[in-house]
Amino acid sequence: MAGGIELDTVLRFVDIAVDALSEAREEIDALNVYPVPDGDTGTNMYLTIAAARDAIREVPGAPKRAALAAFSRGALLGARGNSGVILSEMLGAIARRIASATADGRNAEVMAEALRQATEASYAAVGEPVEGTMLTVSRAASDAAVEAVKDPAARSRDVLRAAAAAAREALARTPEQLEVLARAGVVDAGGRGICVILDAAETVLTGKRPVPVTQPLGQHAIPVPQLAPSGAGDLSSEGPSYEVMYLLDTQDGEIPPLRARLGELGDSVVVVGGDGLWNVHAHVDDVGAAIEAGLAIGRPHRIRVTHFAEQVAAAAGEASSGTRTPVRTGRTVIAVAAGPGLAALYADAGALVVEGGPGRRPSTGQLLDAIAGSGAQEIIILPNDHDSVRAARVAASTAESDGVGHSLRISVIPTEAQVQGLAAIAVHEPGRTFDQDVTEMTATARHVKHGAVTVAVKEAMTSAGPCRPGDVLGVIAGDFAIIGDDLGEVAVAVLDRLLAAGGELVTLVRGKDAGDIAERAAAWVEEQHPHVDTVVYDGGQERYPLLMSVE
Repeated sequence: MAGGIELDTVLRFVDIAVDALSEAREEIDALNVYPVPDGDTGTNMYLTIAAARDAIREVPGAPKRAALAAFSRGALLGARGNSGVILSEMLGAIARRIASATADGRNAEVMAEALRQATEASYAAVGEPVEGTMLTVSRAASDAAVEAVKDPAARSRDVLRAAAAAAREALARTPEQLEVLARAGVVDAGGRGICVILDAAETVLTGKRPVPVTQPLGQHAIPVPQLAPSGAGDLSSEGPSYEVMYLLDTQDGEIPPLRARLGELGDSVVVVGGDGLWNVHAHVDDVGAAIEAGLAIGRPHRIRVTHFAEQVAAAAGEASSGTRTPVRTGRTVIAVAAGPGLAALYADAGALVVEGGPGRRPSTGQLLDAIAGSGAQEIIILPNDHDSVRAARVAASTAESDGVGHSLRISVIPTEAQVQGLAAIAVHEPGRTFDQDVTEMTATARHVKHGAVTVAVKEAMTSAGPCRPGDVLGVIAGDFAIIGDDLGEVAVAVLDRLLAAGGELVTLVRGKDAGDIAERAAAWVEEQHPHVDTVVYDGGQERYPLLMSVE
């Protein structure tokens, strides 16, 4: 491989690694008992490296540096879960080292340095590194690689052979380092994933078949726990209840205080990325606070919130039945949120959040993923946007017809505005029957009168007449009804019409860069309608400085 590690070699590795993790994902999921026994480590690592593979395959013919940059970004954007986020940082470090290698360098040295930098990056990304995890396995592999390259005759295959062997030995020792692994009688799930990936890399250069799952590792085999339904509680800690993940656009210097803040809120904090884009992961009880920590310094997006109790119940059900068919229980609301503040409001109300809004409305596939990943038997979807209602209905119909669950029930409440969704979820009550809950939420949403304020970006003919770029538009029930030149004045005009028939509660949702428009609107309501209650939220939505509703 004169002239550095060839791109073709990287492509072969990615394909083999994706296939290997695909085959091993169920085994790795079953090993997953730390930090939360949610049974998804193998799936998260597989999805992360598959996203990296897809990204590099989408730039055929690109120069090696550009292709590797796409690979690194793909891993970052596609990272899932604690293990996936750490893996994305490892893959990014390896890609950067290979991309920076000079033509006259030794490939063996480049590979050893890449593994070392991957380990250093992963440790730096984790708020409180714990030994006996994938970090430990990675460090053992990189130490062995650095030692192997001291031999001037060592080649890349020798380095990877040493790294893979050391990783397997380190994996075998993980139960000695983490009591929770020893109690469950398993090795670390993330560490096992690292071994699978290193085996794939060794296969590329040597043609050697990866170590079979049944082959002993040192003094240990790779046990797969058979959890009885009652055993899940023994494996879970009294830790945070939710996993929160989001991408964050912010300046790199803002990350250290963010890590510290998330550390105060919970644990398993991992923040990776760079150049203004970061992948944030944490386990917390206060979902809203975790999202607001990102909102305070930048723009969170692709927000995902997972309730561990549902995952643990599903994992226990799978283990006891001997099948991977998910055990779906309980009821979940899936809400499309148009901004980070809105996402926090829905998440605090217990909803599973899907990112949406103008210009980035969720696809049917994204909603199907949310349905499949919810773990719930009964699902209520709040699309909160006129153009997303159809996608939600198609997703619901597809999920039911595809047999996601034999008794799966899905109802789409046709909310066409974010404020309708907020009103609906405010009356959501899991203790009611499914039909009663849907009926109450639907009735509440329908009785909400809603409006908004936005700014025209082009000339157009509206119901209120022609508008020009820069004109302020007042929206009532989805129709442009008022044209003006001052945000506050138009907002008051919209509220005046919404309150014409009376009302008891006004909800104002402040958008991104909205200035004092919400405060001006709230002051007007207090002055003109003193018996009407007013609440103001930070929604963070784009394009609409203010969303309004009257109930």
